[in-house]
Amino acid sequence: MATADTDRSGLEVLDQAECLRLLALATLGRVAVSTKALPMVMPVSYRLVNEQIVFRTRRDTHLGLGTHNSVVAFEVDDIDPDHHTGWSVVVTGIASELRDPQMADALDAIALPEWSREDETRVVAIAVSMISGRRTQQRSEP
Repeated sequence: MATADTDRSGLEVLDQAECLRLLALATLGRVAVSTKALPMVMPVSYRLVNEQIVFRTRRDTHLGLGTHNSVVAFEVDDIDPDHHTGWSVVVTGIASELRDPQMADALDAIALPEWSREDETRVVAIAVSMISGRRTQQRSEP
């Protein structure tokens, strides 16, 4: 039976503060978008800035098109398969091009990775509308 801190599968349910802390630690996640009415999941290098997930993408790609004022999902995790431990955080929110001039200094400070030439990319921010996380602990041997 699940307790207030665990789900029905026995996984620890993480609160928003812990989910945000874990998001800030990682730098590689996956964005799920809809393209041509089908789901597509792509890896991105990202940073958490002011509780927004921020990454670069080219404008003319599936990711670029799928993150134009669209609802997306974002997932990041850290799993140790040998010890059967780890965590996962999932965010749902609206992705849009980041044009806020006040964010320019913050973006310069975080060294947001670029996989393409800067003049070919745009910066996308996912507003954290919904967030959930789970953590599994190592189980003791019977």
